[in-house]
Amino acid sequence: MRLYQLAVLVGLASASNLPADHVLWGPGGPPQTLIQRQASPTSSKAASTRTPDGVCSNGPNTRGCWANGYSIATDFDAKWPNTGRTVKYNLEITNSTCNPDGAVARPCLLFNGQLPGPTIYANWGDMIQVTVTNKMPSNGTSVHWHGIRQYQTNSQDGTNGLTECPLAPGDTKTYTFQATQFGTSWFHSHFSTQYGDGASGQIVINGPASANYDEDLGTFTLSDWYYRGSFGIEALTMAALQRGQPGPNPDNILVNGTSKSATGTGSYSTTTMKPGKRYRLRLINNSVIDAIWVSLDGHSMQVITSDFVPTVPWNTNWLLVAIGQRYDVIITANQTASNYWFRANSAPGCNTTSALNGKAIFKYDGAPAVDPATSNTPQPGGCDEPLPTPVVPNAVPSATFLSQVKNLGVDLTVSNVTTNQQNIVFWGINMTAIDIDWEKPTIQYVMDKNTTYPHTYNLIELPTSDIWTYWIIQETAGTKVPIAHPMHLHGHDFYILGYGTGIFDTATSPSKLNFNNPTRRDSAILPARGWLAIAFPTDNPGSWLMHCHIANHISEGLGVQFLESKDKIKLPGPDYQQTCSNWDKYWKTSIYPKTDSGL
Repeated sequence: MRLYQLAVLVGLASASNLPADHVLWGPGGPPQTLIQRQASPTSSKAASTRTPDGVCSNGPNTRGCWANGYSIATDFDAKWPNTGRTVKYNLEITNSTCNPDGAVARPCLLFNGQLPGPTIYANWGDMIQVTVTNKMPSNGTSVHWHGIRQYQTNSQDGTNGLTECPLAPGDTKTYTFQATQFGTSWFHSHFSTQYGDGASGQIVINGPASANYDEDLGTFTLSDWYYRGSFGIEALTMAALQRGQPGPNPDNILVNGTSKSATGTGSYSTTTMKPGKRYRLRLINNSVIDAIWVSLDGHSMQVITSDFVPTVPWNTNWLLVAIGQRYDVIITANQTASNYWFRANSAPGCNTTSALNGKAIFKYDGAPAVDPATSNTPQPGGCDEPLPTPVVPNAVPSATFLSQVKNLGVDLTVSNVTTNQQNIVFWGINMTAIDIDWEKPTIQYVMDKNTTYPHTYNLIELPTSDIWTYWIIQETAGTKVPIAHPMHLHGHDFYILGYGTGIFDTATSPSKLNFNNPTRRDSAILPARGWLAIAFPTDNPGSWLMHCHIANHISEGLGVQFLESKDKIKLPGPDYQQTCSNWDKYWKTSIYPKTDSGL
């Protein structure tokens, strides 16, 4: 693939506007390289329309530019800058109390006492260093950097039971990894259902964009909210699954961590716009169960990314955002100067029977401070997610698909976990409910050269490097609980070859697949009683989790791990053993048993 070169180095941030903890890391090196993807098509609308000028700097009308040979046309899986900088952050997770809509105060688990949590900012190519301290008295934790590829840094993925032991109360761990991608994401606890109690935050990695805008409004979190704590909701969900029913519905939807309740308590998040300006919004769904439809009354949204992947810009009035997914959109303030409702509504066609309507306010500069009186086009039904076209075109080889594709079945199963849950119905993938051991993560087996993996680790080895793998994820047609599942893969973006309802038929369904520059992202929807076809190359050694991002479903076992090129994994250092030693000491005296998958 041809990479368009920029002739000048232009810094987007001067020393005066870098974060206060932005420090020198060391001398910059040459660009990092990877084995090249499958050869790209010789012609592509994406490539031809996204060519930046030969010499330009990033600005409101040249967002496709970046610096020093990097632009929106760069394939960041093959090449990324080295800035020579490290951004450093400190996160403390504590027990707290929160009441985001004024209706019910309840216990929460928060990073730095914030809901939503703090935002980590970096530039493309920066090193990111985050020191996490567990100040909860009776909870372990680990922090996953959602969507971050973690190329050659599997030990920093933050998935307890796979890449690390949990962080014991009072313990501290420092995660270090490079921002080889750019765009919007989030971080969250990967310890049981903790993030449903607020244990999450946002990530913004500045880089080029596929369309122009004037101002960046930052992250907009979309969160369903329960008035009961996440561990209580998990218990109710387990009981419901025993009866062949989904779990309880949320009580509200928050936008940027706030909303009004059904009784009128609380307040709406408010954003001010200036007429004629173009605004970038970074949408993040960090819910427990709800896919969410978003819209801004009277305004169209121009979509420029799906997860971390820049897309050919496209316009829509409504956008479906599944759990774990991120979309960056541009909204132009070109309507009558007034106040407009921003809508964040649950998607009953996906995985819930709720019909919650979350709101925020977009206010034109000078408009009166009153609630809007606007209306919008009807909300779409169903659960069909869009399939955007990536800016950087890649082709997936199709010749070996039928001979190499493997099936992963998703449905309820009687758990065969190693705790006291043998007779509990759990969600499973590959008909096994994953159940990891906090005290002996998968990476420990790799370090010990022990291949006797427990069956409940639900582990699939991918021993051969740099080949394509193909997977059909299939929800069983006769399931008693037909629910769409937002599937997320660690360590990779995957290519969405297609999706559909019913059973994938190897005789007819392959004709429905797209191998020529298919949508690429790290989270996608498996339709209820349907199938999802994905592919990814084995180009990142590690132990990588793929799971449903409904918090209760992965807690109940709906996950599988890929052990990829284990002989090439960069093993963790001494800090790994210290974390495990501290955890072992705590776990012997813990007052709470392990009652779920631990993820």
